[in-house]
Formats: sequence, C-alpha cells, structure tokens
Amino acid sequence: MPKPRAGPFLISSNPQRLDTLSLVIRKLLRSLARFAPGHAHGRGNARGHDPKIHKASQIGIDRRLVSSGAIRTVEGLQQAGYKAFVVGGAVRDLMLGLRPKDFDVATDATPEDVQHIFRRARMIGKRFRLVHVLFGPETIEVSTFRAAAGEDHETDAHGRVLRDNTFGEQHEDAARRDLSINALYYDPLSDTVLDYHHGVEDLQARRIRIIGQPDRRYREDPVRMLRVVRFAAKLQFDLESKTTEPIADLADLILNVPQARLFDEMIKLLQSGQAFLGLQQLRRYGLHHGCLPLVDMVLEPEGSEKEKQQALSFVKLALERTDQRVQQGKPISVGFLFASLLWCPVYRHWKQLEAQGSKAVPALHEAIDQVIDQQLDRLSIQKRVVADLREIWMLQPRFEKRNGQAPFRLLSHLRFRAGYDFLLLREAVGQAPEGLGAWWTEFLEAEGEEHRAELVHKTSARRVSPRSSRSESDAPEQTESLDGSATADVQEKSGRPRRRRRSRSAGQAQGGAEGDGGTGGAEP
Repeated sequence: MPKPRAGPFLISSNPQRLDTLSLVIRKLLRSLARFAPGHAHGRGNARGHDPKIHKASQIGIDRRLVSSGAIRTVEGLQQAGYKAFVVGGAVRDLMLGLRPKDFDVATDATPEDVQHIFRRARMIGKRFRLVHVLFGPETIEVSTFRAAAGEDHETDAHGRVLRDNTFGEQHEDAARRDLSINALYYDPLSDTVLDYHHGVEDLQARRIRIIGQPDRRYREDPVRMLRVVRFAAKLQFDLESKTTEPIADLADLILNVPQARLFDEMIKLLQSGQAFLGLQQLRRYGLHHGCLPLVDMVLEPEGSEKEKQQALSFVKLALERTDQRVQQGKPISVGFLFASLLWCPVYRHWKQLEAQGSKAVPALHEAIDQVIDQQLDRLSIQKRVVADLREIWMLQPRFEKRNGQAPFRLLSHLRFRAGYDFLLLREAVGQAPEGLGAWWTEFLEAEGEEHRAELVHKTSARRVSPRSSRSESDAPEQTESLDGSATADVQEKSGRPRRRRRSRSAGQAQGGAEGDGGTGGAEP
C-alpha cells in the first residue's frame, strides 16, 4: 500500500516545526482580533502594550561600547526583514556607563531563520531553543520573542512553571522578563531604546522592581527572589517595597528548585562584585535556608568572642578580595570561594583536635571530613569543587615546612597559587605564623633556583630541631652534624647515654641535608 504523500494539511510531529507553526497561527489570530468590534486593541484605541521610545544617546548609552558582533547580528536580522534588538543586562550596563561582558539579541525570527541567515551559527537548548552566532572569539546569543505565560503551561503544585517553549510577540517577551531594568530593547542602528515597563525610570532612580504581580512571578519561578536580591546587591540599588513584600511568605519555595540551578545562582551572587552584601541580603530576607544554609554559620560563627571576630574578618577579607578580582575582570575560582566560606569551622575543629593531642595533618583531615559531611548535602556542591577546596585546605600545613626539597615540591603543585593566596588570608587574620606569607612571597619571586636554595638554607640554619622541647638552659650542649641535624654531646639527666641516629648514606645526606629542620619535619 503506497504511503500517503505529505500535503498542506498534514501536521508534522517535528517539535521545531510545530513551534514555528504555532508562532504563525498566534500572530494571525492576534492580527484578526484587533479588528473585532469592541476589542481593546481595535482601530481607534491606543494599544495597551505600546513601548515608550527613548533616544539611546540621550539616556547615557554610548554606541562605542557595543561589540561589533552584536551590531552585525542586529544588522543581519534587520536586513533579512526581521526585528532585532540588543536586550537584557547589556542594555542595563550600557545605561550605567559600563562595558557589558556579553551581548544577547532578541528577535521575531525563529531559530531556524537565524541559523539560515548567519554562516557560523549553532542551535542549542531543549527547554527553550537559542542560537549562538559566532564572530571570531565572540559569541552572540540570539533568542526568539517568547509568549506570555498562560494557563496551558505545565506547572507544579506550587505554581512553578516546568515547561515553556512557546514563541510570541515582543511585548509578551518584555512581560516575561524578571525585572524592569532588564526589559529594555536597544536598536544600535536607529539609536533607540524601547521601554515597555518603565525600566529607564527605574534605572535612573536606582530601583529594583519586578514586572507584574510579585506573588505570581515568584511562584512561577522562585529563583526570581534570589535574582532580585542579587541585583540589588550587585548594583547597590534600592528594592521596591512591593517587590520584597511577598518574599518572607514564599521563601520556602526555594526548596522546590533543583539544586544544580540554585548552585549556579549562588555562584553568580558570590561573583557579583558585592558578595558579602549579597550574603547579608539573603539572610535579611530569609532566603539562605533553602540555597545556602552556611550563611548563618558565616555571619554568626561559633566559638569565643576572639574566634568569632577572627572568623568574620577572614570571610569578609576573602570576599573583598574576590570582589576586587571581579571588578578588575580577573577569573574567579569557585573552589577558592567555597574554601573561604567553609574554612573557619574547619580551622576551629582542626585546632580543637590538635589540642586534644592529634597530629596536625590527621587532625586536619578529620576536621575537613566532618565539615564537608555536614554541609555537602545541603549545598549540593559539585564534586570537582569539593576536590579543589580539599586540596587548598590540605596545602596549608605544608607551607610551614620550609626545609629541604619541601618548598620546591610545593611550588610545583597544581593548586600552589590558590593555596598561597589562602595562606596570605590566614596570616592577615592571625591564623598563620607572622612572616610566613612574606617568606613564601620572597621564595616565589626569587630569581633562579640558586636564590631559592639559599633562602631555604638560611631558614633551615636558623631553626631548632622540633624534637627538643626543652629550653636552652635545660638542654644538653649540642653540635652540628654533617647532615644538619642536632646531636647531644652529653648524657641525659638519667645518666644513660643518648642513642644516636644511624648515619645516612652519602646520597641521602646530599639530597636532604636540611630535611630534619622546620616545624613539621620532612614532607609526607
């Protein structure tokens, strides 16, 4: 039996074609609806969703800060007959006089249309399809206008939208955005900004305001509560009272959000350039219980008054230096961030175990395991991040071993730089011996291996063997052996002769002449 030929009325099962067909039908129905008698958008009535149009150059936007890739993307789409605008955080940053890190473009062209227009373009995403347009090293993310959330969208029992992949019109796309300051559409070719929700006014007033009814928007996506707090901290804007009013009652909805998405949002907050302020805002609105339970531990550490002050100073200093790197455009290590946030309870437990008689390295291992076991389930930290912070922590005792080959082995460690920066933080708040950071700085910046070897030799010569805990007045007279170790020339107080160490081979003595000095002995 012959297969039926595809005709104009045969509906395809291809989801991409269905999305395109849905967009065409919706546009057609809306166009016809405007001519219906008594329709709010019919002829003779002002459209309820017409934007306010601003001259971009008159509201502080400098076109020279727009990347050539973004301009070429907008130009290519408009020449093909489509609408196209730079959108989102890029427009906000341009109005604030900042150079955006990346650019997004919104258009009424479908992803397939965008892919056909640009030679180097690839489609990504399943929940909502996007197109990445490539210009050399620059990537421009292009999205199709999305439809307003409707009753037919799939939601969970709390109202969170689970699936939404419907194209729509520009005014609907604007209404879908979280904040008014992120709902601006900039056309660099005509030097105009389209403002559907008074975003320009809110930017000029330095105000954060959510679009639509806050209660409903937070139920649709509870992460919006975190975004509100993050942008208020990042930009140091005021929060509108209506925007924050429902947060206290709806904060528990954060628990329904997938952990991976919460982790990504927390990374954005910690890398916002105002990390400590962001943590304070989270705690103020009760949002930290679902996404970052350690905020209480960070802002209200346990221990004596001195320990509390030291812990708080450490976290503040670590986040201040992180903010400085963000503002300088330098990369940020997620492992270093969480190592800083979780370090103080690790340090406190480590020192408690040492006071009980445990050796330094095993005690640190036990302290790390205990804190990670307590926090890992609630934080959902990725395994690679946990591995990074473990390495940073376990390097700390090794920095006190400055004899023999130990400094050279440590210098070649993959995480040396992160561990070194961490040591400087510890020393700044009194958690490491004074001068230790300066020694490692000199060792790191020394020119050539000879200079480093000389520095290690001088340090080893100044140090006293850790095996002797007696004061100089009580200690027997000592002489220096060829291998650098101290030996007693007199008998112990008991009258018995002291056992001498077995001499090492010449090769061993040459390879580790200073290996017995320092605070921790040879490197494990």
